[in-house]
Amino acid sequence: MEYRPLGRTGVQVSSLCLGTDNFADPTPEDEAARILNMALDAGINVVDTGDVYADGEGEKIIGRAIKANGRRHQTIIATKVDHGRRRPGYSVDDPALFAPNDHGHSRLNIIRACENSLKRLQTDYIDLYQIHRPSPDIPWEEQLGALTDLVRQGKVRYIGCSTHAPWTVMDAIMVSELKGYARFVSEQPPYNLLDRRIENELVPLCQKHGLGLITWAPMAMGVLAGRYKSATEYPDGSRAALRGGFYADRVTQRGVEVGAEFTKIAQGLNLTPAQLSILWVKDQPGIAAPLIGPRTVEQLESLIPVKDMKLDDETRAACDALVPPGSVVADFHNTADWMKMQVTWGQSS
Repeated sequence: MEYRPLGRTGVQVSSLCLGTDNFADPTPEDEAARILNMALDAGINVVDTGDVYADGEGEKIIGRAIKANGRRHQTIIATKVDHGRRRPGYSVDDPALFAPNDHGHSRLNIIRACENSLKRLQTDYIDLYQIHRPSPDIPWEEQLGALTDLVRQGKVRYIGCSTHAPWTVMDAIMVSELKGYARFVSEQPPYNLLDRRIENELVPLCQKHGLGLITWAPMAMGVLAGRYKSATEYPDGSRAALRGGFYADRVTQRGVEVGAEFTKIAQGLNLTPAQLSILWVKDQPGIAAPLIGPRTVEQLESLIPVKDMKLDDETRAACDALVPPGSVVADFHNTADWMKMQVTWGQSS
Protein backbone atom coordinates (compact mmCIF):
# COMPACT_ATOMS: atom_id res chain seq x y z
CA MET A 1 0.00 0.00 0.00
CA GLU A 2 1.26 3.47 -0.88
CA TYR A 3 0.91 6.11 1.85
CA ARG A 4 0.66 9.80 1.13
CA PRO A 5 0.85 12.93 3.30
CA LEU A 6 -2.48 14.43 4.31
CA GLY A 7 -1.97 18.00 3.21
CA ARG A 8 0.84 19.70 5.11
CA THR A 9 0.40 17.52 8.22
CA GLY A 10 2.69 14.70 9.23
CA VAL A 11 -0.14 12.18 8.86
CA GLN A 12 0.26 9.48 6.22
CA VAL A 13 -2.95 8.16 4.67
CA SER A 14 -3.38 5.12 2.47
CA SER A 15 -3.86 5.79 -1.24
CA LEU A 16 -7.26 4.11 -0.95
CA CYS A 17 -9.57 5.01 1.94
CA LEU A 18 -12.68 3.19 3.12
CA GLY A 19 -16.01 4.97 2.74
CA THR A 20 -18.86 3.55 4.81
CA ASP A 21 -22.03 5.17 3.51
CA ASN A 22 -23.36 1.67 2.75
CA PHE A 23 -22.96 0.43 6.34
CA ALA A 24 -26.45 -0.42 7.64
CA ASP A 25 -27.93 1.05 4.46
CA PRO A 26 -28.02 -1.57 2.99
CA THR A 27 -24.96 -3.58 4.17
CA PRO A 28 -25.78 -5.60 7.34
CA GLU A 29 -23.53 -5.17 10.36
CA ASP A 30 -21.77 -8.54 10.19
CA GLU A 31 -20.70 -7.95 6.60
CA ALA A 32 -19.80 -4.33 7.32
CA ALA A 33 -17.44 -5.52 10.07
CA ARG A 34 -15.82 -7.99 7.66
CA ILE A 35 -15.36 -5.20 5.11
CA LEU A 36 -13.71 -2.96 7.70
CA ASN A 37 -11.35 -5.71 8.90
CA MET A 38 -10.44 -6.71 5.35
CA ALA A 39 -9.66 -3.08 4.51
CA LEU A 40 -7.35 -2.76 7.52
CA ASP A 41 -5.66 -6.05 6.62
CA ALA A 42 -4.97 -4.64 3.13
CA GLY A 43 -3.24 -1.58 4.59
CA ILE A 44 -6.11 0.91 4.33
CA ASN A 45 -5.82 3.11 7.39
CA VAL A 46 -8.62 5.69 6.93
CA VAL A 47 -12.24 4.81 7.70
CA ASP A 48 -14.62 7.62 6.75
CA THR A 49 -18.15 8.02 8.05
CA GLY A 50 -20.60 10.75 9.09
CA ASP A 51 -23.22 11.42 11.71
CA VAL A 52 -25.99 11.23 9.09
CA TYR A 53 -24.98 7.85 7.66
CA ALA A 54 -27.88 5.50 8.34
CA ASP A 55 -29.10 7.96 10.99
CA GLY A 56 -26.00 7.39 13.09
CA GLU A 57 -26.01 3.61 12.82
CA GLY A 58 -22.95 3.70 10.56
CA GLU A 59 -20.85 5.23 13.34
CA LYS A 60 -22.19 2.67 15.83
CA ILE A 61 -21.20 -0.23 13.57
CA ILE A 62 -17.68 1.17 13.16
CA GLY A 63 -17.36 1.70 16.90
CA ARG A 64 -18.38 -1.86 17.70
CA ALA A 65 -16.17 -3.34 14.98
CA ILE A 66 -13.04 -1.46 16.06
CA LYS A 67 -13.65 -2.24 19.70
CA ALA A 68 -13.93 -5.92 18.79
CA ASN A 69 -10.79 -6.03 16.64
CA GLY A 70 -8.67 -3.93 19.01
CA ARG A 71 -7.14 -1.94 16.15
CA ARG A 72 -8.05 1.61 17.14
CA HIS A 73 -4.40 2.70 17.01
CA GLN A 74 -4.16 1.52 13.38
CA THR A 75 -7.30 3.32 12.29
CA ILE A 76 -7.69 6.95 11.31
CA ILE A 77 -11.37 7.60 11.99
CA ALA A 78 -12.80 10.43 9.92
CA THR A 79 -16.34 11.52 10.59
CA LYS A 80 -18.48 14.54 9.79
CA VAL A 81 -20.87 16.94 11.46
CA ASP A 82 -23.69 17.52 9.01
CA HIS A 83 -25.31 20.92 8.60
CA GLY A 84 -28.08 19.36 10.70
CA ARG A 85 -31.11 18.98 8.50
CA ARG A 86 -30.49 15.26 8.26
CA ARG A 87 -28.72 14.61 11.54
CA PRO A 88 -30.03 11.68 13.60
CA GLY A 89 -33.24 12.54 15.38
CA TYR A 90 -33.77 15.87 13.58
CA SER A 91 -36.15 16.68 10.76
CA VAL A 92 -37.25 19.93 9.16
CA ASP A 93 -40.23 18.07 7.74
CA ASP A 94 -41.59 16.77 11.03
CA PRO A 95 -42.48 19.53 13.53
CA ALA A 96 -42.15 17.05 16.37
CA LEU A 97 -38.48 16.49 15.51
CA PHE A 98 -37.48 20.02 14.53
CA ALA A 99 -36.40 23.05 16.52
CA PRO A 100 -34.75 26.29 15.34
CA ASN A 101 -31.32 25.32 16.68
CA ASP A 102 -31.31 21.81 15.24
CA HIS A 103 -29.48 22.74 12.05
CA GLY A 104 -26.43 24.67 10.92
CA HIS A 105 -22.84 24.57 12.11
CA SER A 106 -23.33 26.66 15.21
CA ARG A 107 -21.08 26.17 18.22
CA LEU A 108 -24.05 24.51 19.91
CA ASN A 109 -24.51 21.92 17.17
CA ILE A 110 -20.83 21.25 16.45
CA ILE A 111 -20.03 20.44 20.07
CA ARG A 112 -23.24 18.47 20.60
CA ALA A 113 -22.68 16.46 17.42
CA CYS A 114 -19.07 15.70 18.33
CA GLU A 115 -20.04 14.39 21.76
CA ASN A 116 -22.69 12.16 20.16
CA SER A 117 -20.27 10.85 17.53
CA LEU A 118 -17.71 10.01 20.20
CA LYS A 119 -20.32 7.94 22.02
CA ARG A 120 -21.46 6.13 18.88
CA LEU A 121 -17.87 5.42 17.80
CA GLN A 122 -16.89 4.31 21.34
CA THR A 123 -13.69 6.33 21.21
CA ASP A 124 -12.10 9.16 23.18
CA TYR A 125 -11.06 11.12 20.11
CA ILE A 126 -11.81 11.59 16.42
CA ASP A 127 -8.78 11.74 14.13
CA LEU A 128 -10.35 13.90 11.42
CA TYR A 129 -13.54 15.86 12.12
CA GLN A 130 -15.13 17.43 9.05
CA ILE A 131 -17.73 20.12 8.45
CA HIS A 132 -20.24 18.43 6.14
CA ARG A 133 -21.67 20.89 3.61
CA PRO A 134 -21.39 24.65 4.17
CA SER A 135 -23.38 26.77 6.61
CA PRO A 136 -22.90 30.15 4.87
CA ASP A 137 -25.08 32.02 7.35
CA ILE A 138 -22.83 31.11 10.30
CA PRO A 139 -19.51 33.01 10.57
CA TRP A 140 -16.30 31.01 10.29
CA GLU A 141 -15.25 32.50 13.62
CA GLU A 142 -18.03 30.55 15.33
CA GLN A 143 -17.45 27.32 13.43
CA LEU A 144 -13.67 27.34 13.71
CA GLY A 145 -13.78 28.55 17.30
CA ALA A 146 -15.85 25.52 18.31
CA LEU A 147 -13.62 23.14 16.33
CA THR A 148 -10.50 24.66 17.88
CA ASP A 149 -11.88 24.08 21.36
CA LEU A 150 -12.52 20.42 20.48
CA VAL A 151 -8.93 20.09 19.27
CA ARG A 152 -7.55 21.70 22.43
CA GLN A 153 -9.70 19.40 24.56
CA GLY A 154 -8.18 16.37 22.80
CA LYS A 155 -11.52 15.21 21.42
CA VAL A 156 -10.45 15.93 17.83
CA ARG A 157 -6.97 15.63 16.31
CA TYR A 158 -7.45 17.39 12.94
CA ILE A 159 -10.27 19.24 11.21
CA GLY A 160 -11.43 19.35 7.61
CA CYS A 161 -14.42 20.15 5.45
CA SER A 162 -16.54 18.33 2.90
CA THR A 163 -18.15 19.57 -0.34
CA HIS A 164 -17.23 23.21 0.20
CA ALA A 165 -16.67 25.82 -2.47
CA PRO A 166 -13.05 26.82 -3.08
CA TRP A 167 -13.71 30.38 -1.91
CA THR A 168 -15.24 29.18 1.36
CA VAL A 169 -12.21 26.97 1.99
CA MET A 170 -9.98 29.99 1.37
CA ASP A 171 -12.12 32.08 3.73
CA ALA A 172 -11.71 29.45 6.43
CA ILE A 173 -7.93 29.31 5.96
CA MET A 174 -7.72 33.10 6.17
CA VAL A 175 -9.76 33.24 9.40
CA SER A 176 -7.66 30.46 10.96
CA GLU A 177 -4.46 32.31 10.13
CA LEU A 178 -5.73 35.66 11.40
CA LYS A 179 -7.36 34.37 14.59
CA GLY A 180 -5.02 31.52 15.52
CA TYR A 181 -7.72 28.87 15.13
CA ALA A 182 -7.17 25.25 14.13
CA ARG A 183 -6.72 25.04 10.37
CA PHE A 184 -8.43 22.73 7.91
CA VAL A 185 -6.08 19.97 6.76
CA SER A 186 -8.39 18.42 4.17
CA GLU A 187 -11.39 18.84 1.91
CA GLN A 188 -13.63 16.01 0.76
CA PRO A 189 -15.36 16.76 -2.57
CA PRO A 190 -17.03 14.51 -5.15
CA TYR A 191 -14.66 13.64 -7.98
CA ASN A 192 -14.85 11.23 -10.87
CA LEU A 193 -14.43 11.21 -14.63
CA LEU A 194 -18.01 12.43 -15.12
CA ASP A 195 -17.62 15.50 -12.88
CA ARG A 196 -14.14 17.04 -13.03
CA ARG A 197 -14.99 20.58 -11.96
CA ILE A 198 -12.80 20.54 -8.84
CA GLU A 199 -9.80 20.62 -11.19
CA ASN A 200 -10.58 24.21 -12.11
CA GLU A 201 -10.17 25.87 -8.70
CA LEU A 202 -10.30 23.50 -5.74
CA VAL A 203 -7.38 21.25 -6.68
CA PRO A 204 -4.97 24.18 -7.32
CA LEU A 205 -6.10 25.86 -4.09
CA CYS A 206 -5.50 22.72 -2.02
CA GLN A 207 -2.11 22.14 -3.64
CA LYS A 208 -1.00 25.70 -2.93
CA HIS A 209 -2.26 25.91 0.65
CA GLY A 210 -1.52 22.37 1.81
CA LEU A 211 -4.91 20.65 2.10
CA GLY A 212 -5.30 16.97 1.37
CA LEU A 213 -8.07 15.93 -1.00
CA ILE A 214 -9.91 12.75 0.02
CA THR A 215 -12.60 12.44 -2.63
CA TRP A 216 -15.92 10.63 -2.82
CA ALA A 217 -17.95 8.97 -5.62
CA PRO A 218 -14.95 7.80 -7.71
CA MET A 219 -17.14 5.29 -9.57
CA ALA A 220 -19.78 7.96 -10.20
CA MET A 221 -22.28 5.96 -8.16
CA GLY A 222 -21.73 2.93 -10.39
CA VAL A 223 -22.30 4.75 -13.69
CA LEU A 224 -18.62 4.34 -14.58
CA ALA A 225 -18.76 0.73 -13.42
CA GLY A 226 -21.35 -0.05 -16.11
CA ARG A 227 -24.30 -0.58 -13.77
CA TYR A 228 -26.69 1.71 -15.63
CA LYS A 229 -27.84 1.00 -19.16
CA SER A 230 -30.02 4.11 -19.41
CA ALA A 231 -30.71 7.31 -17.49
CA THR A 232 -34.26 6.26 -16.67
CA GLU A 233 -33.98 2.58 -15.73
CA TYR A 234 -32.12 1.83 -12.51
CA PRO A 235 -30.76 -1.62 -11.61
CA ASP A 236 -32.02 -3.28 -8.43
CA GLY A 237 -29.87 -2.43 -5.45
CA SER A 238 -28.39 0.71 -7.02
CA ARG A 239 -28.41 3.97 -5.09
CA ALA A 240 -30.61 5.60 -7.69
CA ALA A 241 -33.17 2.81 -7.18
CA LEU A 242 -32.85 2.56 -3.39
CA ARG A 243 -32.64 6.26 -2.53
CA GLY A 244 -33.95 8.19 -5.54
CA GLY A 245 -33.92 11.99 -5.25
CA PHE A 246 -30.55 13.65 -5.84
CA TYR A 247 -28.94 10.21 -6.25
CA ALA A 248 -31.15 9.50 -9.26
CA ASP A 249 -30.51 12.98 -10.64
CA ARG A 250 -26.82 12.12 -10.98
CA VAL A 251 -27.60 9.50 -13.61
CA THR A 252 -27.63 11.31 -16.97
CA GLN A 253 -27.83 9.95 -20.49
CA ARG A 254 -24.47 11.45 -21.42
CA GLY A 255 -22.96 9.97 -18.27
CA VAL A 256 -24.28 6.53 -19.20
CA GLU A 257 -22.82 6.91 -22.69
CA VAL A 258 -19.43 7.87 -21.29
CA GLY A 259 -19.66 4.91 -18.93
CA ALA A 260 -20.10 2.55 -21.88
CA GLU A 261 -17.01 3.96 -23.63
CA PHE A 262 -15.07 3.89 -20.37
CA THR A 263 -15.94 0.19 -20.00
CA LYS A 264 -14.29 -0.50 -23.35
CA ILE A 265 -11.08 1.20 -22.19
CA ALA A 266 -11.08 -0.89 -19.00
CA GLN A 267 -11.66 -4.12 -20.90
CA GLY A 268 -8.73 -3.31 -23.15
CA LEU A 269 -6.55 -3.12 -20.04
CA ASN A 270 -7.97 -6.34 -18.54
CA LEU A 271 -9.45 -4.30 -15.71
CA THR A 272 -13.00 -3.97 -14.52
CA PRO A 273 -14.50 -0.52 -15.07
CA ALA A 274 -14.80 -0.21 -11.28
CA GLN A 275 -11.05 -0.78 -10.90
CA LEU A 276 -10.18 1.72 -13.63
CA SER A 277 -12.48 4.40 -12.20
CA ILE A 278 -10.77 4.10 -8.80
CA LEU A 279 -7.31 4.04 -10.39
CA TRP A 280 -8.08 7.14 -12.45
CA VAL A 281 -8.96 9.17 -9.35
CA LYS A 282 -6.15 7.75 -7.21
CA ASP A 283 -3.48 8.89 -9.66
CA GLN A 284 -4.85 12.31 -10.57
CA PRO A 285 -2.70 15.32 -9.56
CA GLY A 286 -3.39 16.71 -6.11
CA ILE A 287 -5.44 13.76 -4.84
CA ALA A 288 -4.45 12.19 -1.52
CA ALA A 289 -6.88 9.30 -1.90
CA PRO A 290 -10.31 8.34 -3.17
CA LEU A 291 -12.90 6.84 -0.86
CA ILE A 292 -14.02 3.39 -1.95
CA GLY A 293 -17.45 2.45 -0.61
CA PRO A 294 -18.02 -1.27 -1.17
CA ARG A 295 -21.44 -2.68 -0.45
CA THR A 296 -20.17 -6.27 -0.16
CA VAL A 297 -16.99 -8.11 0.79
CA GLU A 298 -16.69 -9.29 -2.82
CA GLN A 299 -16.73 -5.72 -4.10
CA LEU A 300 -13.91 -4.78 -1.72
CA GLU A 301 -11.88 -7.82 -2.76
CA SER A 302 -12.09 -6.69 -6.39
CA LEU A 303 -10.97 -3.13 -5.58
CA ILE A 304 -8.02 -3.79 -3.25
CA PRO A 305 -5.61 -4.68 -6.13
CA VAL A 306 -5.91 -1.08 -7.38
CA LYS A 307 -3.56 -0.04 -4.56
CA ASP A 308 -0.64 -1.54 -6.52
CA MET A 309 -1.60 -0.14 -9.96
CA LYS A 310 -0.39 2.99 -11.74
CA LEU A 311 -2.28 5.01 -14.34
CA ASP A 312 -0.28 5.27 -17.56
CA ASP A 313 -0.23 8.35 -19.78
CA GLU A 314 -1.99 6.65 -22.70
CA THR A 315 -4.94 5.62 -20.54
CA ARG A 316 -5.08 9.06 -18.95
CA ALA A 317 -5.30 10.64 -22.41
CA ALA A 318 -8.04 8.23 -23.49
CA CYS A 319 -10.09 9.20 -20.42
CA ASP A 320 -9.46 12.91 -21.08
CA ALA A 321 -10.88 12.41 -24.57
CA LEU A 322 -14.16 11.18 -23.05
CA VAL A 323 -14.53 14.05 -20.57
CA PRO A 324 -11.94 16.82 -20.88
CA PRO A 325 -10.20 18.21 -17.79
CA GLY A 326 -12.35 20.54 -15.71
CA SER A 327 -15.62 19.64 -17.45
CA VAL A 328 -18.76 17.78 -16.42
CA VAL A 329 -21.43 15.50 -17.90
CA ALA A 330 -23.18 14.46 -14.66
CA ASP A 331 -23.72 16.69 -11.63
CA PHE A 332 -22.23 15.16 -8.48
CA HIS A 333 -22.31 18.53 -6.75
CA ASN A 334 -26.10 18.56 -6.86
CA THR A 335 -26.33 18.77 -3.07
CA ALA A 336 -24.13 21.87 -3.11
CA ASP A 337 -26.12 25.02 -3.81
CA TRP A 338 -22.97 26.98 -4.63
CA MET A 339 -21.95 24.81 -7.59
CA LYS A 340 -23.64 25.55 -10.90
CA MET A 341 -23.33 23.71 -14.17
CA GLN A 342 -20.53 25.09 -16.33
CA VAL A 343 -21.26 23.19 -19.55
CA THR A 344 -24.41 22.33 -21.45
CA TRP A 345 -26.01 18.99 -20.66
CA GLY A 346 -25.28 16.34 -23.27
CA GLN A 347 -21.89 17.77 -24.24
CA SER A 348 -18.54 16.37 -23.26
CA SER A 349 -16.71 19.67 -23.49
